[in-house]
Amino acid sequence: MTLIQRTIPRAIKVAGVTGFAGLGMYCAKQYSTAFAESNEPKTVFSGLGFTTLRLQSITTVNHNTKRLVFEYPDETASSGLTLTSALLAITHPEGSWLPTIRPYTPISDLEEPGRLELMVKKYPDGKASGYLHSLRPGDSLRFAAALKGYQWKPNELSHAYLVAGGAGITPVYQLIKNVLKNPHDKTKLTLIFGVNSEEDLLLKEELDRYATEYPDRFNYIYTVSRPKENSHYRTGYIDEELLKSEFKGSMQNTKVFVCGPPAMEDSLVGTKRSPEGILSRLGFSKDQIHKF
Repeated sequence: MTLIQRTIPRAIKVAGVTGFAGLGMYCAKQYSTAFAESNEPKTVFSGLGFTTLRLQSITTVNHNTKRLVFEYPDETASSGLTLTSALLAITHPEGSWLPTIRPYTPISDLEEPGRLELMVKKYPDGKASGYLHSLRPGDSLRFAAALKGYQWKPNELSHAYLVAGGAGITPVYQLIKNVLKNPHDKTKLTLIFGVNSEEDLLLKEELDRYATEYPDRFNYIYTVSRPKENSHYRTGYIDEELLKSEFKGSMQNTKVFVCGPPAMEDSLVGTKRSPEGILSRLGFSKDQIHKF
């Protein structure tokens, strides 16, 4: 999921959200009571119901992206989310009769106590992203149930290739961050990250640091379609030539994770009309490809 704004399946109706309002209030009460009475590790997102979090800070990253940090009700609690999970944010854009629901992938450590951080790209006609960009510290945002993603198992793969385009870096970053911090997970990671401009290289500082700290486990390449003059980055899109040069060695026990704009994903994975994408031409089977 991109930074992360995908269309929610049609089965998730607004009526379902409003119908769960009573359940959300009940769960919030039970959640607070559990915090007070239980000695178990405290987690914020568990089970059904809604969770409302207060915005602590908001920081501008570039011309269309911001980082939002939310506070947990208990500063000792952690998210309770599993790796590659996303959260459903319920927004109320101005002029809309009904709420807009979109999934967002946290970029904060899933076990970090007290806070949740999102990176949100604002789209020209994005109701949810526009609403989130309008929030100010002290405002609140309501989240619905978490969406579980790919069930990562340490050392199940010898090598994971991560192909991200633009805002699609967030779930890929969450995976990289949590795999590398596990000293028992020896999976090697290769990131191919494509963007329109150098300003769109989101989380670059963090990714550069990981490459320095884990040189034997993580490497990456950035490709920019509209680079600055005399740029040292590769120029162009994520294409077959680039991937062929980066996918080295045996494909056995490997997997490719993909997240980016629809056009990029279609070219890599294929479509119903044209099922053969670049990855299949390079020798990857369907069960070796996961699209966030």
